[in-house]
Amino acid sequence: MYPELILVIALIIFMVIYNKLVSVKDAFGDNNIFIQYFKESDYDFLLIAKYGDLVYDPNEVFMKRVKKAGIAFLVALFISTLTGKFGFITLIICIVVAYMVFKNQYWSLNNHRKAHLNQIDSLLPYYLKGLEILIHHYTVPVALAKSIEDAPEVFKPGLRRLIDKIEAGDSSVDPYMDFAKEYPVRDSMRMMRLLYRLGLGEQEKKHEQLTSFSKSVSSLQAKAREEKYKARLDKMEKETMKMLVCTGGCCLVLLLISIFSMMSF
Repeated sequence: MYPELILVIALIIFMVIYNKLVSVKDAFGDNNIFIQYFKESDYDFLLIAKYGDLVYDPNEVFMKRVKKAGIAFLVALFISTLTGKFGFITLIICIVVAYMVFKNQYWSLNNHRKAHLNQIDSLLPYYLKGLEILIHHYTVPVALAKSIEDAPEVFKPGLRRLIDKIEAGDSSVDPYMDFAKEYPVRDSMRMMRLLYRLGLGEQEKKHEQLTSFSKSVSSLQAKAREEKYKARLDKMEKETMKMLVCTGGCCLVLLLISIFSMMSF
């Protein structure tokens, strides 16, 4: 019964595509339904944070995840059909296998971010420090455009999108907030709001606002240095504990060997 059911589903899918009820181009193109509904909001950031300029198109990498999950599902389905053990529970297992294959890379990227959290979070304050120098001489939009060349690689795509939205006439806070959502590093929301307000300020008050912005950036840098130092101390403590446990374990083993040797003697 189940092989026949699979054949019927395959025929329905074929008829839907053949009659152009669903566009294959829309399903697998650059702006397809998978990217719109299944792509994680921080996926691009995590991907570029790990691989940098080695990633040319995050959407293309994401679609490879989708294809691998689809292949895993079909392989699991085919094996279960061949063994004659296909049923509702088996179908659920096939879906779980596909889901795990789909999510595997994202989990790996998240683990990388957790392992390098302080390093990634420190990128924003050091970038903003360079941007602050440019803002002394240019307006905020012009300073942002000029900062792209020397910005961390992970921020460059988002900065270009931010500039494009501003140049398209969007004078609201939305482009800045979109950037902060795309790059969810520490205090990104607060700093982008400050940057937006700095761009709105009157020329007479620019020095005062810039001083306030500079203090916030310096505070963020100090916090990043503190977190980096704390992480280094934690790592040293863990290494010290490992060394003490190993040394203590070796001493205990030697002591036990000596005791048993004396008892035997």
